Amino acid sequence: MNPVYILFGSSSSIAKAYISEIYRSNPDAKIICVSRSSIKSDDSQKTEHFITDYSKQSLSELTNSLKSRGMAPHQVVIFNGQLHYGDVMPEKKLEELDASYFNSLIDSNTLTPILCLQAIAPLLTHKTPCTITALSARVGSISDNGLGGWYSYRASKAALNMLFSTAAIELKRRAKQTRLILFHPGTTDTHLSKPFQRNVPEGKLFTPEFVASQLFMLLQHPETLTEIGKPAYIDWQGQPINW
Repeated sequence: MNPVYILFGSSSSIAKAYISEIYRSNPDAKIICVSRSSIKSDDSQKTEHFITDYSKQSLSELTNSLKSRGMAPHQVVIFNGQLHYGDVMPEKKLEELDASYFNSLIDSNTLTPILCLQAIAPLLTHKTPCTITALSARVGSISDNGLGGWYSYRASKAALNMLFSTAAIELKRRAKQTRLILFHPGTTDTHLSKPFQRNVPEGKLFTPEFVASQLFMLLQHPETLTEIGKPAYIDWQGQPINW
């Protein structure tokens, strides 16, 4: 059976590069791309596309469609995330906290990924090994926070980490071969990092292709990253991050 990949936020730069990684490894893989709009990439014609607004109802339609076809995913990656929009940037001090910005980041970085996981849960089985990965961030670590600032982004990623930690406990009972991964890609040359790239040390600004290749390589052996029932929280090198 050809492996089934489900990629949320598939219009992102890292996701597009990840699609290419999959097809280089297995040209016969089944890739299901989920995003707000259709994607354009060299491999986009080979993939199956679902357009969604990430509401519970819309994602439920995805679940029902895949379940009716007996789809059991081998790998799920949730690429969704947000750091800034328009001229609204991460906070440097308490006075800059804003409810609209905070709620927007919680929606994009926390609620959307867990709703994607919720949509996938009915497809998981005890028979098919599966890894479910979400893009987290080192700044989501509560213990590794020496700089402060970035209140909303830190909170949204820390909350995502907690939700995945909680879900891993439940999925241990429901799908005993499923592992959850929280992945920090490092600073990647995408729209998300553009306003902050000038402060990145030389050699630490990664291309989407590099990040995709690192993630794909790490997920080939998920058993080395974490045990069932407890998510891995790792960086692009596969090194654990303190919670």
